[in-house]
Amino acid sequence: MVKDFIQELQWRGMIHDMMPGTQDCLNKGITSAYIGFDPTADSLHIGNLVQIMILVHFQRCGHKPVALVGGATGMVGDPSGKSAERNLLDEETLQHNLAAVKSQLEKFLDFEGDNAAEVVNNYDWFKGFNFLEFIRDIGKHITVNYMMAKDSVKSRLDSGLSFTEFSYQLVQGYDFYHLWKHKNVKLQLGGSDQWGNIVTGTELIRRKGQGEAFALTTPLITKADGSKFGKSEGGNVWLDAEKTSAFKFYQYWINATDEDVEKYIKIFSLRGKDEISDLIEKHKEAPHLRLLQRTLAEEITKRVHSKKDLETAQKATNILFGKSTFEDIKNLDEKTFNEVFDGVPKSTISKAKLSSGLNIVDAIVAESEFLKSNGEAIRNLKQNAIAVNKEKVQKDYMISEKDLINDQYVLINKGKKYTYVIKFE
Repeated sequence: MVKDFIQELQWRGMIHDMMPGTQDCLNKGITSAYIGFDPTADSLHIGNLVQIMILVHFQRCGHKPVALVGGATGMVGDPSGKSAERNLLDEETLQHNLAAVKSQLEKFLDFEGDNAAEVVNNYDWFKGFNFLEFIRDIGKHITVNYMMAKDSVKSRLDSGLSFTEFSYQLVQGYDFYHLWKHKNVKLQLGGSDQWGNIVTGTELIRRKGQGEAFALTTPLITKADGSKFGKSEGGNVWLDAEKTSAFKFYQYWINATDEDVEKYIKIFSLRGKDEISDLIEKHKEAPHLRLLQRTLAEEITKRVHSKKDLETAQKATNILFGKSTFEDIKNLDEKTFNEVFDGVPKSTISKAKLSSGLNIVDAIVAESEFLKSNGEAIRNLKQNAIAVNKEKVQKDYMISEKDLINDQYVLINKGKKYTYVIKFE
């Protein structure tokens, strides 16, 4: 049964512009639609997740999603939303990026069944297309006046726009024409900044193919504080664990504001309308429990990474906020451990000092200067305020190699607020 895709997007707040006739086209049965992804990096980031989720919802409504990874357009550069021309990549780099992006898309889309998803690369049809053929067979159908009227072009004219980037909308327009002709793709989806490029494709299909095609775009996501969605202090939040760990990925969603997360859960969750409405109401009753943030962070981290990575991220988050045991800390890999305790004061002590055990007072005063004096250390130890790896210790406690996390770290706490890491090497 084909569900109503437009209705699904409307309640999720995911429609910006839609060409007349789009709904009628979808009502006729299984329809193929595509979205283009830029392969200028070897990973997608959460800024791409909106478009990925559009394809996911499209497929769940019974239609066929096509993900176009732009091996050819990646060599040209899209001026939309850009203030300067970007660097162009060589073919070897692009092929590497294409493979990485495809493997990430496969985590979201179903590549089997009647409406199996498909990944295509526009380099496959452009590599044999010479320039003279292109300007003769394609360029003659779209006027310069038509191309100049697009916002993506007008906004760059004063600052400078190369012919390469000017031609981008024609190249993307041909992608739509090619997919319409060879794969019966009737609809192109994308962000609202792509509207001009998309309708160039529908125009080319109308003029060259005497056919009909449609366009639908989604709003560009903004955060309530005006900062850019998908960015953290370290830059993009990537889907690749090597670029953004599962812990940092999870933290991005957990730290979303109440205002933002109410919008995010509609876009990025696969839960239905009634369930999401119920979650929003429960969240409003007790916002301090961060139900929406936890629900979304769990769902999306598990999908992008894995159940095991989600559990590690949750344990690391508990450690960060003081609700953890030595067992939790001991099981953290070194990368996650360092991310959890990034910014925490640290000192280094020779591991040789552990051969016969290192007294806790010496460790936190003479060796590390965590506390200023033996007297302060002994007083805190008597008050049961000092913990080694989250377990309270007394003044006669000897730190030994059995305390080492990842064979080199020991975590010291004074009360709930003060944390210190000693590295033994």
